[in-house]
Amino acid sequence: MARLVFFDLDGTLADRQSALSDALTCLCRSRALSPDAEQWLRAALADRATAGDFARLRESFGLEVSAADLWQEYVDLMAAAVTCRPEVLEGLARLRAAAWTIGVITNGASDIQRAKLAGTGLADLVDGVAASGDLEIRKPDRCLFELGATRCGVNLAGGGWMVGDNPTGDIGGGHQAGLRTIWLRGRPWPEGLPAAHHVVDDVTDAITILLNETWE
Repeated sequence: MARLVFFDLDGTLADRQSALSDALTCLCRSRALSPDAEQWLRAALADRATAGDFARLRESFGLEVSAADLWQEYVDLMAAAVTCRPEVLEGLARLRAAAWTIGVITNGASDIQRAKLAGTGLADLVDGVAASGDLEIRKPDRCLFELGATRCGVNLAGGGWMVGDNPTGDIGGGHQAGLRTIWLRGRPWPEGLPAAHHVVDDVTDAITILLNETWE
């Protein structure tokens, strides 16, 4: 098996939820949005965010500012607010030192996901990134995993690993792509989905498993 690992971004490598709350608080304050508009926005962006969400916000609440400006401000605020714990960055650096190829496969708009990677320092530690916004497809679609492999300069045929918190997207998608999987427990597990190869409580535990993997 190739020494290749893909990681999910939001909820796995980076803490999206706390960053989202902070970013929206700042955005709503700077644009003087009404409580109703803020409530709408928090609900709309709970799982993911796109530029289209801000076009709908503008239309629904009659805002004068352009949707493009709102989106860009949100991207900048999220990039500033999102965090990756030092021990996670250190773990990825250890994987690289051990000759692992590291990719990120993430559902989300391309510009904001890459801004998060840059803002957290993760961009310097990964070999390739595939965001669902690149091809307008989402995990668990195998095509997104194939794009990630291509951007890492490798081929899925060699096998590898997928690490993530979403049972269907990360673990189900990883299985379909021929990868071994490590699940960060937390979300409900769908009935009928094959089990992950490992289950952990923290992404650093997943990194430890990978570092302890033996190679022939």
